[in-house]
Amino acid sequence: EVAAGRAAGGAGARSTSVCQAAWTKSSLNVMAKSGGKGVNLKDKLEGNELDLSLCDLNEVPAKELAGLPKATILDLSCNNLTTLPSDFCSLTHLVKLDLSKNQLQQLPLDFGRLVNLQHLDLLNNRLVTLPVSFAQLKNLKWLDLKDNPLDPTLAKVAGDCLDEKQCKQAAARVLLYMKSIQSELDRERQRKLQAERELEKKREAEQRAKEAQERELRKREKAEEKERRRREYDALKAAKQEVDQHRMKEKGENPKLSVSHLSKQPQNKRSWSGILLKMLLFLLLSALSTLAVCKVTELQHKPVCISVNRFYEDALTVLQSHRLIRNVLQLNSQQ
Repeated sequence: EVAAGRAAGGAGARSTSVCQAAWTKSSLNVMAKSGGKGVNLKDKLEGNELDLSLCDLNEVPAKELAGLPKATILDLSCNNLTTLPSDFCSLTHLVKLDLSKNQLQQLPLDFGRLVNLQHLDLLNNRLVTLPVSFAQLKNLKWLDLKDNPLDPTLAKVAGDCLDEKQCKQAAARVLLYMKSIQSELDRERQRKLQAERELEKKREAEQRAKEAQERELRKREKAEEKERRRREYDALKAAKQEVDQHRMKEKGENPKLSVSHLSKQPQNKRSWSGILLKMLLFLLLSALSTLAVCKVTELQHKPVCISVNRFYEDALTVLQSHRLIRNVLQLNSQQ
C-alpha cells in the first residue's frame, strides 16, 4: 500500500508537470487556430468528447456548450476556474466531466441537475463541501475528491481514489452521505414548516379570540348605550309628567281626580243605560207572559186575568183608532 501510494503520488506529480508543460504549446495552438479570439469549440470536439483542458479558461462557456449536446464527455481540467456559472447545470447531457486541477471553491447549488453524470473528477481543487443537490446524481458511479480541503466528515466518507474500485466506492459512499444530509434537511424543513403552520394557527386562534373579544365588547357597549338611552327616556318622561302635574296644580285641578272622573263618566253612562234596557225587557217579557197565561190557560176567568184582558182589548181599540185617524189624515192630505 505504501508503495502504491508513493507510485500514485509520483504519477500525480508527473501529471501536474506534464499539464503545466503542455499548457503553453496547447494554448498557442488554440489561439493560433481561433485567430487570437478564443477557443473554437467545434475544433476541439472529437466524436462525443470535448477537450477544453489546458486552455487557460477563467470562465466556462456554458451557452456555447449547450449548443453541443453531442459532447457527452467534457474535459475542463488544468484551467483557472474558480466557479461554475449557474447555467452550467443545464448541460444535462453530460456523462463524464473532468474538473480536476482547477481552483473551484464550490459547486452550483443545483449541480444535482446533471442527472446523467456517471464519472466526475474533482481532483486538486479548493472544495470544502458539496451542495445538497449532489444527492440527486443517482447515476454517478465514479468520483475523485482527493487533494481538496474537504470537511473532515466528508473527507472520511469519500476516502481515497487510488484505483477504479476506490473511486467507485467513493461515489457510492458520498451519494449515500449526501442523501442522508438531504433527508435530514428535508426533515428539518418539515419541522420548520410544521412549526410555522402551528405558529400561524396560533396567530389565527389569537386573532379569532381577539375579534370575538372585540365583538363582545362592542355588544356590551351597545347594550350599555341602549340602557343609558332608556334611562334618559324614562327620566325625560317622568320630568314631563311632573311638569304637567305642576301646571295642573297651578290651575287648581287634581290631575288624578280629573283623569279618573273623565274615565269613569262614560263607564257610568254605559252601566245605567244597560240597567234600564234590561228592566224594560224584563217588564215587557213579564207583561207578555201574563197576557199569554190569561188568554190561554184556565185562569182567564179570574178577576186579575179579566182586568188584564180588558186592558189588552182597550189598548188594541186605542191603537186601532189611532190607525184609523192616521189613515183619514193620509186620505185628506192626498185630496
